[in-house]
Amino acid sequence: MVLDSIENATRYVGLNPLFEKAFQFIKQLDASNLPDGSFEIEGDSLKGSVVSADLKSRTEARLEIHRRFIDIQIPVAKEEIFGWRSLKTLNDPMGEFDSQNDFQLFDDEPSAYIRVNPGQFIIFFPEDAHAPLIGEGNTRKVILKVSVQ
Repeated sequence: MVLDSIENATRYVGLNPLFEKAFQFIKQLDASNLPDGSFEIEGDSLKGSVVSADLKSRTEARLEIHRRFIDIQIPVAKEEIFGWRSLKTLNDPMGEFDSQNDFQLFDDEPSAYIRVNPGQFIIFFPEDAHAPLIGEGNTRKVILKVSVQ
């Protein structure tokens, strides 16, 4: 997991061949003018979505994992809290892994909570289980899905 300011994004381009293109996209993004929905940046290897959603309590949020994609999440409207836990320590799956949607939920408790503000981004790798959308009210954010390669 990585948490940093968007202004420092270029420090992370060496972590994945698609990160340079992802961060260029983020720096040019005006999410306030983008409608909610999904879009492609580099075919199926780098895609994104703009999401408006209701935030939930820590007890309602569930940890999720992805195997084929790295998540880069950028809050736009307000602070968002994410739960985090290492994939290696998960014990309580809520069903089988959905390979078509690259997604699985777990009922384990996060071991840490991270606050992410507009102007920052958080990266979750496949070894990072994360519980998004924690807080009060509703929010708007951008999620980029970067192929593990």
